Parts: sequence; structure tokens; C-alpha cells
Amino acid sequence: MITFSEKAKGMLVKELQGSDRFVRIIVKRGGCAGMTYDAEIDTEKRQGESVVQNEAGIVVVSDQESTLFLDGLDIDYSDDLISAGFRFTNGSNSSSCGCGASFELAGFPTLNKKGVSCGS
Repeated sequence: MITFSEKAKGMLVKELQGSDRFVRIIVKRGGCAGMTYDAEIDTEKRQGESVVQNEAGIVVVSDQESTLFLDGLDIDYSDDLISAGFRFTNGSNSSSCGCGASFELAGFPTLNKKGVSCGS
């Protein structure tokens, strides 16, 4: 379902080590192309969330609606000076915006969650 690069694995394992922390990944409406991934580290699941993946010490939690969009997700980590951080790409995307912050998947329903545009 979700693939992590070695660099992303290393960063996440370090952040999650020795605790009940997990990564929450949700998909929100927004961005130039229609949808955007949002991720955070947390310790408590919200109503309607469940574990969608548990691999090498990395627990990923998501809600039912977002889970539809996680198949094929690749997570990488970049430590370059201009745009350091985690990068989310999905080979199932039918299009993405120029800034790379949002995407669209062909044949999927629209989301009810509100998001922001690339210019926000």
C-alpha cells in the first residue's frame, strides 16, 4: 500500500521510537489539482481512524475516506536546503499541480474535507 524510501524510514523510525506515537495520513480537498496529503505524528486516534499499515516500527493511521487514496503512495524524505521534509507521490495520480503539493486520482470520488489552495 504505502512505500517508504530508506531515508523516510530512518527519519520516521527515529521520530516514533520508544513511544505509542504513529503517523496520521489524511487526504483533504485543496491545492491546484484537487487533493492534498496531510501528515502528522500523534499518540491518540480520532473517531473513525484505524491502523492501515504497520511496517518496521512505522504505524500509519488514517480515516476510512482517506484510505481509498493511500494505495500506491510513496513517501520520501529530502534534506535539501530549499524544500526539506517529507515528499508524498502516488503513481496512481492522474494529474498533479506544478508545485507538487496536490494531486488528482482518476475515477475516485470527491472528498468532503476542506483544504487550501497552493496559493494559500
